[in-house]
Amino acid sequence: MISGPHFPLPANEPEVSFGAGTKAAAELNKALENRDVVEIPTVIGGKRYFSNDVVEVRAPHDTQRLLARIHRPTEAQINEAIASANSVAKEWAGLSYASRATILQRAAQIIATRKRISINTATVLGQSKTIDQAEPDSACELIDFLRFNAYNAQRVYAEQPLSVPTAVNRADWRPLEGFVYAVSPFNFTAIGGNLTTAPAIMGNTVLWKPSEKSALANYIFFEALEEAGLPPGVINFVPGDAELTTRVAMSSPDLAGIHFTGSSAVFQSLWKGVASKVESFRTIPRLVGETGGKDFVLAHASANPSEVAIALIRGAFEYQGQKCSAASRAYIPRSLWAAVSAQLRDRLAELKVGDVARPETFMGAVISQASHQKLSRVLGAAKEDSAVKIIFGGRTWSEPGFFVEPTVLEVNDPQHNLLKEELFGPVLSVFVYEDNEWQETLELIDSTSPYALTGSIFCTDRFALHHAESVLINAAGNLYLNDKPTGAMIGQQPFGGGRASGTNDKAGSYLNLLRWASPRVVKETYLPPHDWQFGV
Repeated sequence: MISGPHFPLPANEPEVSFGAGTKAAAELNKALENRDVVEIPTVIGGKRYFSNDVVEVRAPHDTQRLLARIHRPTEAQINEAIASANSVAKEWAGLSYASRATILQRAAQIIATRKRISINTATVLGQSKTIDQAEPDSACELIDFLRFNAYNAQRVYAEQPLSVPTAVNRADWRPLEGFVYAVSPFNFTAIGGNLTTAPAIMGNTVLWKPSEKSALANYIFFEALEEAGLPPGVINFVPGDAELTTRVAMSSPDLAGIHFTGSSAVFQSLWKGVASKVESFRTIPRLVGETGGKDFVLAHASANPSEVAIALIRGAFEYQGQKCSAASRAYIPRSLWAAVSAQLRDRLAELKVGDVARPETFMGAVISQASHQKLSRVLGAAKEDSAVKIIFGGRTWSEPGFFVEPTVLEVNDPQHNLLKEELFGPVLSVFVYEDNEWQETLELIDSTSPYALTGSIFCTDRFALHHAESVLINAAGNLYLNDKPTGAMIGQQPFGGGRASGTNDKAGSYLNLLRWASPRVVKETYLPPHDWQFGV
């Protein structure tokens, strides 16, 4: 059982309006104009380390603009960070749950107030997000992760076994025996907050390797945790080379868990690495991962074409399609395709691509040169492919940043790679099916891609909708009915998928927190027996 204060069920953090003329817009514009370059250190046990191994962080939509310099740690410093985590583990675990939860609550308030503009600015510039995409992420979702993790942890601690008249039973919800290695991606600032604080609220210490692309916003969050009273060493901020940091973390016998969001290939390599040397760890590490997706939108003949078109535009092209949940394949009945495709062309022609600091911009740049080159190759091949018809877009350009035009491709081969492989960019592939092939299309969606993260069904025929839900039971961990497949809210739609999309441990819910606890069940008998014989 837990003692101390009870934290009430939080409400989702409301978005702040950055509309023209608002105070928030003025503050944001002032922050966006600031050209100071931030030096991002490695932080181990509260001590900051600056090195000669420096990586520059530049705005993807304006590659001439230098935002920060990351001072990457040495191998010895990564080992020092692990030692720091281990040195405070017992003391951190010994704190009351309420003490740990209060730190998260304080950090949420700091982000909600004093650091809201700075962390949004860092996300806009460093990750090329419009403020309409940054505010729900680096402010609202991050705050929600902190508050809901604090609330949901007490649900775990309150779960206790039955006691009987002759004995009392209890569960001690212990942290894992060792440190958790948290590896966060570039696309959502909030995810770094969850990957680190979900294990921490359960009493674990953490080695955090953020993406270089989101390191600026992640560092601002780390500073908020420090200001909130997080003891030194509980979470060590280690923005190191991915291969080196992972090798050092997985070489430690004290690795107790990996909390990961990123590509399926990288997560699978981590799983193989742990499995290949599992006998060398003090305890079998817990692996929790949310990875890629080839997320679908399925329209039934009963759907509204305008609603489908809007869902495809927002689901596929918000934040340049760089969401694990982004719509990247669609299945549209022939009876609707003419209307849907016409609306896509008309609306996409109005969509602005460019500088995310401008309020009229809908899409910024893709995150890196490597992503830009990959998408350019894919679109170049599509133009030469007789099985592909370009409905809209297809252009890419690299000045002043890594831009890819929102692109819709009609694919006449349902087994085409464009309907199978994750591209992580603003490319939507559409297969047009015959209206009388609803069952075949459901089976096609379920079998074509290895992923099973999100999906969306637009249908007003209740019998057809029920049938689709049944056939597609394993095709998505988060399924949306008559809505786009993006935008999961903490507390409302716990997020995660299966198959090649990860372990489906539902970030932001108590289910995820269970993975970071190792319960001990204790039975205390009131009056032990004095005879070995039964009934005596």
